[in-house]
Amino acid sequence: MTAILEILGLDAGYGGARVLHGVDLAVEERGIAALLGANGAGKTTLLRAVCNMMVRASGEIRFAGTRIDGQPTEEIARLGIGHVPDGRGTFTHLTVEENLRLGAYTRRDRDGIAADFVRVFSYFPRLRERRRQQAGTLSGGEQQMLAIARALMMRPRLLLLDEPSFGLAPVVVQEIFRILAAINKDEGMSMLLVEQNADIALALADHAFLLETGRIILGGDAALIGGDPSVRRSYLGY
Repeated sequence: MTAILEILGLDAGYGGARVLHGVDLAVEERGIAALLGANGAGKTTLLRAVCNMMVRASGEIRFAGTRIDGQPTEEIARLGIGHVPDGRGTFTHLTVEENLRLGAYTRRDRDGIAADFVRVFSYFPRLRERRRQQAGTLSGGEQQMLAIARALMMRPRLLLLDEPSFGLAPVVVQEIFRILAAINKDEGMSMLLVEQNADIALALADHAFLLETGRIILGGDAALIGGDPSVRRSYLGY
C-alpha cells in the first residue's frame, strides 16, 4: 500500500540536545501504526517533529507525497494532519462545543462543520450530552474523548495520538480504542499512535515500531511483533 506519511533520516531535539537519531518510519494510507518505547525514548518528540512544533529537526518528512518538513505548524494542520497531544490540550474554561469549534478553525464550510458535529457526536455520544458543559468539569476520559473529537473536526487524513490511554481507567481505555478502530474502519483515517500500553496498541495497529533512545530498533507487522516472546520480554514489559 501507499504510505501517507514517510519519515526519512529524522534527527530532532531541543536546543543542543539531540533526542532522535536518523529515524525512518512510514504510516500506510488507511493504516494504523503504533510507536512504542519507554519514557524518554523520543516518541512525543517524533510527533512534534512531524507537526514542526517546539523541536529542532532535520531530515525528510513527506505527507501524501509532499515534503512538509520546515512548513509552519498551521499549514501542516491545513494539509490534513490532526494532532492529539499528550496532556489532551483541552481548553478547560470553554464548553465542549466551543472546544470543537476551535478544532474547525481552519475551515470555512459552515454546512460541513455542522455535519461534523453530528459525526463526532455519533462516535462520542457523551460529548453530545455535555456539549454546553465547561470542559474543565469533564472526567479524564471525557476530556480525552474531547481532544480526539476536536482533532476530528479538522477532517484530517492522518491522526497523531500521543498516549491516549494515559491516566485512564481500563474500561475507559477500551472504549476509546474501540472508537478509534471504528473511525479507522468507517473513514479510512490513518493513525500514528504513541502509546505506553503496548498490549492495547498492538491490538489496534497493523504496523508497529519500537523506539529506544531515539532510534528505531524494530519495525514490522504488529501481530508478529506482539507475538514474539523475546520482544515482549525485552522491550514491551509483558
